[in-house]
Amino acid sequence: MPNKTVLITGCSSGIGRASAERFLDEEWEVYATARQESDIADLDGAGCRTAELDVTSAADIERVTDRIEEETGRLDCLVNNAGFAQYGPLEDISTERVREQFDVNVFGPHRLTREVLPMMRAQEDGTIVNVSSVYGRISTPGAGPYAGSKFALEAMSDSLRAEVDGLGIDVVVVQPGPVTTEFSSRATEELEDLPQTREYGWVYEAIEDATITSDSLPFALDPDEVATVIHDAASLSDPEPRYPVGQFAKLSAYTRFLPDRLRDTVFGFMRTLF
Repeated sequence: MPNKTVLITGCSSGIGRASAERFLDEEWEVYATARQESDIADLDGAGCRTAELDVTSAADIERVTDRIEEETGRLDCLVNNAGFAQYGPLEDISTERVREQFDVNVFGPHRLTREVLPMMRAQEDGTIVNVSSVYGRISTPGAGPYAGSKFALEAMSDSLRAEVDGLGIDVVVVQPGPVTTEFSSRATEELEDLPQTREYGWVYEAIEDATITSDSLPFALDPDEVATVIHDAASLSDPEPRYPVGQFAKLSAYTRFLPDRLRDTVFGFMRTLF
């Protein structure tokens, strides 16, 4: 039988790169993509089929999916991994920046999903894996736009899962905790151009403290751990709707059941620490 085919976005580093390598090791036909194809040239040398794909570009998405259909005739899995985090107090973040956050983290997966669904429906088989975060279930001060985008991605995943039920298509959400990638570095860079209103100094300090320490936390995940969960979910005939990855993610998910007043009290205590 021909190898299964997977399309993965955001493969220049971190979870996306590790996922491309994992699927390749398991003898899938891997289409690894990134905004700059030069960033994934080594994946091409390793055996992946690489392509430039900006998830905010409908033309890029159509070009890559048309290529997959022409070259393989099928797509067994789409991994919506590309994303970034815009942190900061909501008052300090412009609507344009929030729009950019959603364009990449929400509208990008939506564009790709719409493009691949006809192929998956025709073959009556396929899995869509949306890479979310613990922020897909909880939100903290300074994480409004990012958490909002992940909340939205998870909500759309829940709707889609019910809509394609019975069509042979599975929809999976993967929720990693902190991961040792360059993700936090870019998140910190996004803060530099914000006005940083004085009254929110404690929020900025909390964000900086969290992003600096996230990679060194004892429970921080290696990207390979997340990639393994993504691959395994794509390989199952009946995967779970959600996969929190790591103990931190599993425990954090329970905090959404706490009373809102109690969570607010915790955040108020945080304010006194900075």
